[in-house]
Amino acid sequence: MTLRVLLLGGTGESRLLAARLDADPAYEVISSLAGRTADPALPAGLVRIGGFGGPDGLADWLETQGIGAVVDATHPFAAVMTDSAVTAAERTGLPLLVLRRPGWTEGPGDDWRRVPTLEAAAADLPGERVFLTTGRKHLAAFAGDERRWYLVRSVDPPEPPLPPRMAAVLARGPFTVDEELALMREHAIDVLVTKDSGSAMTAAKLAAARTLGVPVVMVDRPPLPPDVAAAATVEEAAAWLARHAVG
Repeated sequence: MTLRVLLLGGTGESRLLAARLDADPAYEVISSLAGRTADPALPAGLVRIGGFGGPDGLADWLETQGIGAVVDATHPFAAVMTDSAVTAAERTGLPLLVLRRPGWTEGPGDDWRRVPTLEAAAADLPGERVFLTTGRKHLAAFAGDERRWYLVRSVDPPEPPLPPRMAAVLARGPFTVDEELALMREHAIDVLVTKDSGSAMTAAKLAAARTLGVPVVMVDRPPLPPDVAAAATVEEAAAWLARHAVG
């Protein structure tokens, strides 16, 4: 029998897993994207775009679509979606796996200050010219800062409320270290604020900050819900699905 898999996506890992499953006749994969990016990179297999209407809507959709397993490979900071997936899987009795790449690790020469939230990051910034790479929808914590200047980078235009003194750079990674060095030097950046996404596509900014001696304010990712199966790699996720496909 073919195992029908809902893959909550939007990350590089989700696209790799979708391609792997789409090439295997043991699976039918449906990737779900939130639809928040204007021109998303589409994965292999079937794709749906848009929300489900909360955990109840997701549970109903899982049942009507004959889904046999759910893999949450959303962004490490997509806590609302993860909570909805956990609740919906519990209500339907479906197996759920959370695929989360490891976070970044501070190394020699790094100057990191870990904080639990964006609000905590905004409360004590060790600089005046801030490179802000936290996404276009999460800038309200910095909107009241009339003193510092912000360079905001996102794929799509940032959404208000915004810092009063800022410039926006619209770009999609991956970025090279040389590109990040040039950008940070051009704008005289003296502090970097980022989320601990752990993505190799956006890690070059950390190497650039190390080279320039720029401190990094690192926002910790939210914890996973308790007692949820988790994998750190696409290979681990594929092995988990293989066990459920034969089970």
